[in-house]
Amino acid sequence: MKPRLVLHAFLAVMAVGWLVPLLWGLFNSLRDYAYTGTHGYFSFGGFTFDNYVNAWERAEFGEKFLNSIYITVPAVLATLFLASCAAFVLARFSFKLNLTLLGIFVAANLLPPQALLIPVYRAFRELELLDSYTGVVLINTAFQLGFCTLVLSNYMKTIPHELYESAEVDGAGVTRQFFTLTLPLVRPALAALTTLQVTWIYNEFFWPTVLITDGDKYPITSSLNNLRGEFFTDYNLLSAGSIIVALPTLLVFFVLQRQFVSGLTLGSTKG
Repeated sequence: MKPRLVLHAFLAVMAVGWLVPLLWGLFNSLRDYAYTGTHGYFSFGGFTFDNYVNAWERAEFGEKFLNSIYITVPAVLATLFLASCAAFVLARFSFKLNLTLLGIFVAANLLPPQALLIPVYRAFRELELLDSYTGVVLINTAFQLGFCTLVLSNYMKTIPHELYESAEVDGAGVTRQFFTLTLPLVRPALAALTTLQVTWIYNEFFWPTVLITDGDKYPITSSLNNLRGEFFTDYNLLSAGSIIVALPTLLVFFVLQRQFVSGLTLGSTKG
């Protein structure tokens, strides 16, 4: 019984540790900066919703949210589709370079984005992909493809080969096996990856800031820079902006929560 109590205590402490920064940001986003400047951030009072109104107007979140959709939706769809195709080949067929190919996909995730900044920037400049949504979609797809391929290939390997043999007997080709048999069976994994990919790509700050110089095309995360002054930053206003930016990802998580948990636990009791 004691190990269980220790585990629960540990999980409770970790949960509080993760929630404190979020709750602290939410608390200060509802307070007037002049009040906290006078009484300090550990005071109580000065509550207002003006920070949210001002953050929405100054950062132009309505327009920038559409920009984030133009980047996130195509990047997520392209990543999951290409990863599904690659994972299907790696899981369904055995050939000499099977593990080598999977290793190449995974190795791409080991490179820090900052290390590729200069070559990627020069390549995109030559291809005229700077200041375009296409360039940001491509770079996000490239960086997320390896992780999704690894996860999906592991899920697809759990599908019994007898199902594919039955499909072949019924005259189903490889393409039909992929779309009508494999994809429906890995739907929990796709839902889990969708939640993660939407969160990661939507919250991506580095590549949009590097590859886009036109402020009108900035995604919502990069527009948080508009809430920072050259010599002064209202951190209460910045906290309100951060809360607004985080809301769509929370909505996606709650919508796909059941599939997300199912995807993470699928196969956990196998073997």
